[in-house]
Amino acid sequence: MQNNRLLLLSALTALICLAQDPQKLLRDPAVKAALEAAKSNESQTIERQIQVCEIAAPPFHETTRGLDLKQQFLDLGLKDVRIDKAGNVIGTRPGVSPRPNLVFSAHLDTVFPEETVVKVSREGHILKGPGIGDDCRGLAVMLATIKALDQAKVQTPGTITFVADVGEEGLGDLRGVKNLFYESMPGQIDKFISVDGNGLSIVNIGVGSMRYRVTFKGPGGHSYGAFGMANAIQAMGRAIAKISDFKVPANPKTTFNVGRVGGGTSINAIPSEAWMEVDMRSADVSSLKTLDDEFLAAVHRAVEEENRRWNNRGKVSASPELVGLRPAGQTPEGSPIVQTALAVSRALGIVEGLREGSTDANVPMNMNIPAITIGGGGSGSGVHTLNETFDTTDSWQGTERAVLLAIALAR
Repeated sequence: MQNNRLLLLSALTALICLAQDPQKLLRDPAVKAALEAAKSNESQTIERQIQVCEIAAPPFHETTRGLDLKQQFLDLGLKDVRIDKAGNVIGTRPGVSPRPNLVFSAHLDTVFPEETVVKVSREGHILKGPGIGDDCRGLAVMLATIKALDQAKVQTPGTITFVADVGEEGLGDLRGVKNLFYESMPGQIDKFISVDGNGLSIVNIGVGSMRYRVTFKGPGGHSYGAFGMANAIQAMGRAIAKISDFKVPANPKTTFNVGRVGGGTSINAIPSEAWMEVDMRSADVSSLKTLDDEFLAAVHRAVEEENRRWNNRGKVSASPELVGLRPAGQTPEGSPIVQTALAVSRALGIVEGLREGSTDANVPMNMNIPAITIGGGGSGSGVHTLNETFDTTDSWQGTERAVLLAIALAR
């Protein structure tokens, strides 16, 4: 028994040493076989990408696509396959030990409403369809990673938990990954990777965002007969004018946008209600807080000015509702997970710098859990439009890197 333990310890030590240097890891026969499988299976990966994308997954309605991923997890031999209360599909590939536990994820949802036609067309190397890159590519790469590891019979020292999560886009507000860390698997995640979209980027800075829906209300009335009453839309217009004059830092990059507005009932009626939706972003927590304070003050002043303009007749009010909060965060460049990702890329001949973005990795970054987001390979255009494309040229590079990175980090 003691000899068996010593042999196991020796094997684990050798694997850890290999993982610290991806060039050495590449000489491991099982790792080589996994990478070869990733490349040779790429045509199947692309077919899977199309198949997944033709299952609609509109905001807050990812169930059908989730059930498909659950079945694929089962077919690929993952253990303890389940769907949590948020709708995340979770499956485990046990390692020699339960820890460290690497979560490898891609998101199920798209930005497109239910009525969107999700048929994918293909012309040569180009795939075209809503969501084909973001994040059908990520889901396909995740499934291809599981398959390559299984085909090569790779045994990792630590466990890999694969997750197809919900609510990454828009007002989904990262609800899937929040539930994963706060409720489904609290304290059980040591490292986190998400595969999101195309390209070969490595995101280590999480851009935070605050999103508001502000509703302006007043009594309304006839545009002629009730003239002189405060106007909900005019109050909103004052607020928008103030927001447009905000001065924000270029570094750290901080942004604001009034993205949607609505209200009123008729051209000849003083509106009793109006609303606007506002998005504010920064990778810097302090800058985002400063912008938030300025925004709320601007809304308050706009209402006061509108009411004062009309001598407080038929006062309007404003109710800002926080409808989205993506925490900002950062995984330092010198951290082991980032350095491993860069080393894996170099070992495969991939030259790619670090970037910032707003992804599922924001949540663990904010919790100081090692986390990054990587692109799934290939290239594309028109993200978040009906004309989104994905170019499959050399897309296998993204799959290969995902496989090698999963092996390197599951230690």
